Amino acid sequence: MPIHKVKSAVHSAGEVWSLSWPTVITMTSYTLMQFIDSIMVAQLGSLELAAQGNGGVWSWTIIAFLVGAISLVNTFVSQSVGAGEPTKAARYAWSGIWLAMLSWIVILLPAGFLLMPICFSWMHHEPRLELLETQYAQLMMAGGCFTLVGKAMSNYFFGISRPKIVTLAAIIGNVFNIVMNYALIYGDVGLPEFGLPGIPLFAPMGVVGAGIATVMGVAVECLLPLAIFLGPKMAGEFHTRTSWRPDFGAISDLIRVGWPASIQFGNEMFCWSVFMTILVGKFGTDHLAAGWIVLRYMHLSFMPAVGFSIATTTLVGRSIGANQPELAERYARTALWMSVLYMATWGILMMIFREPMVRLFTIASVNDGESAQRVVELGSQIMICAAIFQAFDAVGIVYTGALRGAGDTFWPGVITISLSWSLIVGGGVWIAYAYPQLGSVGPWIGSTVYIIVLGVAMVWRFERGPWRTHRLVLHASKG
Repeated sequence: MPIHKVKSAVHSAGEVWSLSWPTVITMTSYTLMQFIDSIMVAQLGSLELAAQGNGGVWSWTIIAFLVGAISLVNTFVSQSVGAGEPTKAARYAWSGIWLAMLSWIVILLPAGFLLMPICFSWMHHEPRLELLETQYAQLMMAGGCFTLVGKAMSNYFFGISRPKIVTLAAIIGNVFNIVMNYALIYGDVGLPEFGLPGIPLFAPMGVVGAGIATVMGVAVECLLPLAIFLGPKMAGEFHTRTSWRPDFGAISDLIRVGWPASIQFGNEMFCWSVFMTILVGKFGTDHLAAGWIVLRYMHLSFMPAVGFSIATTTLVGRSIGANQPELAERYARTALWMSVLYMATWGILMMIFREPMVRLFTIASVNDGESAQRVVELGSQIMICAAIFQAFDAVGIVYTGALRGAGDTFWPGVITISLSWSLIVGGGVWIAYAYPQLGSVGPWIGSTVYIIVLGVAMVWRFERGPWRTHRLVLHASKG
């Protein structure tokens, strides 16, 4: 390889890493919070773990339909910076905030308190599981204002290439969440199995306590970047204090370009929710608990790749705004090999250490030994599926972020919807009923095929698609 190409590749890798590592830490920190949450709840029993997972995935499904459009704040902000119009960045950040608050009032609150009880009653889970999963979901949606505004803020700081602010807020919020988790889940009882004392004056609240602690942690993670956004430095550089009035043109831009991403993200989450709570849920509580354990490890594996994807969105958006599509392509491919290397390593670990990784969630559980052993056996089998699709998942995640940075959101949305319904839901249903002897592992095989096919589809779109000509913000020199 010529020396100038080697230098170019090293330079691209350095730029991608310099922007990615704070984002990767942010995603890892948030995922680690969820992972520790689940381990804490798992010590109460497999039913409680299933309730937290079910309540969390259905509340997040509704939130996901809104996050897709708000994530386009990154695209518009980064393209504004690349086009030499940095003062437009605050306009889109405020539009994201207004869109977040309106969505919370009009959609999340009514859905949380009216739709969630009906949703879980249709699933015919056992009564205590239904009660706990409903309560957890309602807490998540009541705190959804912090989630959505936090997404607007994080995407703004990602877009202006200052992700360390988001990283710091995530770490502080997650530490706060873990502390409150212990106090609110176990209360004054503590964890006697580990010799850990309780917290005086706190009554043990179990799954509900975990939900309250999560909302508190997300609130901290949202409010810290918001305070910096409104601070004097940002106000002087980006006019953040004078752009607060609703800009219906900018809000319309987010919705116009972002609705395919919202449908894509929300639909995929909906299919995964159906997959976990209905297809896997039909096999019983132990199958649900095992599935949620594997999903927690999957989050640890793919959320750093999401960090690379967010950085790719920023770098591609900036390059497209500066009319340099060839630079955008180089950034995307650099982020791709970094993510594939990371997730492929996870795949190897999942394959080799699958049983002890699952057993970590049951070491102090109040489950009877037979149930805990069954969860370990099921989880170990499911972990094989997760190991197989790790590298393909990295490809789909990074290239989706690259296409979003260019504003190419419609085609990825269409293909994701088509594949998720045909393979996650359709394939899962077919395998569950055609091969019932496989148990919940059958639907997991369908989801494995989905992730592999989606990754291949995103490669095809990136290599052949028209994203190189997309322009959402004109370069300053062109008016």
